[in-house]
Amino acid sequence: MRRASANLTGTLEQRSLWRRPELTDPGAAPKNIAFEVPERPMADHASKSPHRWRFFRAGGVDQVRLDRGEDIVRLDELDQKLWVALSCPVKGLEFDERTLALLDLDDDGRVRAPEIIAAVRWVDACLKSPEGLVKGVDGLPLAEIDATTPEGRSVLDSAKHLLEGLGKAGAGVVTVADATQTADLFTKAKWNGDGIVPPESVDDAAARKVATEIVDCLGGLADRSGKPGFDGATLASFFAALTAFSAWWKKADDARKDVLPFGDASADAGAALEAVRAKIDDWFTRCRLAAYDPRSLAALNRKDDVYAAIATKDLSASSSETASLPIALVEPGKPLPLGMGVNPAWTSATAKFGELVVAPLFGKDKTSLTEAEWARVTAAMAPFDAWRAGKSGGEVEKLGLARVREILAGGTKSILEKSVADDLAAAPHVAAISQVEKLVRCWRDLHKLVNNFVNFSDFYGRRKAVFQAGTLYVDGRSCDLCVLVNDAGKHAQLAVMAKSYLVYVDCSRPSGEKMLIAAAITAGDSDNLFVGRNGLFYDRKGRDWDASIAKIVDNPISIGQAFWAPYKKLMRWIEEQVAKRAAAADEAASAKLQAGASAAGATAAPPTPPAPPKKLDIGIVAALGVAAGTMMAALGALFGAFVGLGTWAPVGVLGLILLISGPSMLIAWLKLRRRNLGPILDANGWAVNTLTRVNLPLGRSLTDVAKLPPGAERSLVDPFGEAKPKWPKRLLYVLILGAVGFGLWKTGQLSRWLSWVPTPEHAWHLGGADTPPAAT
Repeated sequence: MRRASANLTGTLEQRSLWRRPELTDPGAAPKNIAFEVPERPMADHASKSPHRWRFFRAGGVDQVRLDRGEDIVRLDELDQKLWVALSCPVKGLEFDERTLALLDLDDDGRVRAPEIIAAVRWVDACLKSPEGLVKGVDGLPLAEIDATTPEGRSVLDSAKHLLEGLGKAGAGVVTVADATQTADLFTKAKWNGDGIVPPESVDDAAARKVATEIVDCLGGLADRSGKPGFDGATLASFFAALTAFSAWWKKADDARKDVLPFGDASADAGAALEAVRAKIDDWFTRCRLAAYDPRSLAALNRKDDVYAAIATKDLSASSSETASLPIALVEPGKPLPLGMGVNPAWTSATAKFGELVVAPLFGKDKTSLTEAEWARVTAAMAPFDAWRAGKSGGEVEKLGLARVREILAGGTKSILEKSVADDLAAAPHVAAISQVEKLVRCWRDLHKLVNNFVNFSDFYGRRKAVFQAGTLYVDGRSCDLCVLVNDAGKHAQLAVMAKSYLVYVDCSRPSGEKMLIAAAITAGDSDNLFVGRNGLFYDRKGRDWDASIAKIVDNPISIGQAFWAPYKKLMRWIEEQVAKRAAAADEAASAKLQAGASAAGATAAPPTPPAPPKKLDIGIVAALGVAAGTMMAALGALFGAFVGLGTWAPVGVLGLILLISGPSMLIAWLKLRRRNLGPILDANGWAVNTLTRVNLPLGRSLTDVAKLPPGAERSLVDPFGEAKPKWPKRLLYVLILGAVGFGLWKTGQLSRWLSWVPTPEHAWHLGGADTPPAAT
């Protein structure tokens, strides 16, 4: 491996400690270095027997096991249709972002399957044996690096040099911290291999000043250290602009009398002329038109209604209404005034035009300008206008002609070109150190990554997958399936296809940090989940966040919830109807009271005696009796039907329950069997390749409902418990006894036990009917 140049030797900060630079500043756009990846792994897999893959069943699909190093390095042989995911985002995961950025070769913010395969091939080419990959430890022994391959030899030499620079020449193990520290320090080195040179890296004072002017005139490029600088292309463009600007001015110097009619003040004079040219041309045209037809004079000077409209406003000399009027009063054959009589909005510009253009041509006492004199002014400035139109090198105009020619006459260009060349010379060393960091990180992280990419073993093994952001505590339960959300609208559109009950939760900390998560509720019920409900979120680092539900995507949570749903809906409906009736009654009573009060206030008539209380209406009593009898008959008929089933009565009860709860449970079961993790992750930028089901057992494990710990003592005595009224129970007992009695009488059982009770058939005869009614 090529060693660093002499000016980078010495202390750690001065050594060529090379790195992949863009990772120092997470906010900087990465500029990935293309690693040399062999066309196929170092080990010739084709010469070996086919790899025997092993699979486990999870999420409704077969997923490959990757618990051996050989499994990992053979990933290029595994059909990608069997991969659980084909891409994942670099940001927003509980995984080392810097490792993902190293694997993202095209710097698009996503790691794709081909990039995983490229990394695996390169790692296999660098290591003697891949079995150490499954350990996931931080610290790569140098003895594990294969010095017989070009890839391994380059990394090994760079790793030794890295450890030597850190004062750990005999360590024999390089860690992620070692590689990161070295890479970070290299960005602060004078030359860091990106071909961009900050002005402060230039030693020569005169050249450093020119470098500063380059950045000022053309804008700076971000160096790997984050400082603005210039590269070879920018340097060439700057000196090309200097040359063009100097040549442009040379044309003026060669024909100075014609091109610069006002000498060094020609540029200012030209600007003053351009400021009023269009307005003066307009004025002389109006004057000619007035001379052609005097009838147009009033219109050319604007009608009275125009002045009447603007007169109602607060006018100023710079107002648009004033500036739109002619520069002076239009009259046939009138010369243009340069002082008195000029539109107030154009007084300043006209005065400057008179000072810089008219006075040098016609004398300081000139107070007006005829049309012929105006033509002379424009003719005098025509060569200057043509020269100015051909201006080139305007990027460096701010430096001034003298400074431009001073830079061109100096020798700073070659010094700056050498600085760029020296910086580029460090590029191979940067790549070498970057390869060390990449290999050390892959040694630690690659096994974890493929177990969250090629398969989801960490998720189905309940070991916290990289996409799980933490745990949400809300409504007496904890939810482990929580993912970060970057775009709530886009996420909700896709996540609704997951058929899961999702809550979008705004999380914040006292420090001002904020984030949005989506949590899947997979156990319990949704009775007390609503927008605005507060909870607590713990991220993977153990930090607590205030959490508030912002949006809910409603779907079934469990079969048990679906079973009780119809009864809960019925109770809610009854409560709503009672509340409506009570509200209506209260409103009617209030209206009557207000009407009575109004009538009492309007008339002072003596109060009428209260109406005598109404007698009990026999019709109402009869109606109540009929209603109660109907209810009792219905309950009795129902009970009789069940008693008539004999030993099949429990089956009848079960059938009735299923008739009520069955449809709700069926719909819930159909949705729950389609509950899928894929859309939740796809909405976050993943490309999930297979069905990733969240079945009922897995769902129950993802959400824990509050329960007393094993062995806990519990007292049922509640000193603040409400006393329950006794009449509902008594009424229920009466109804049950009545229904049981009617059912026993209907079936004839009561007549067998009590001889004085008539049978149903005898009762019909006693009632005068010839035959009993047909059984229903």
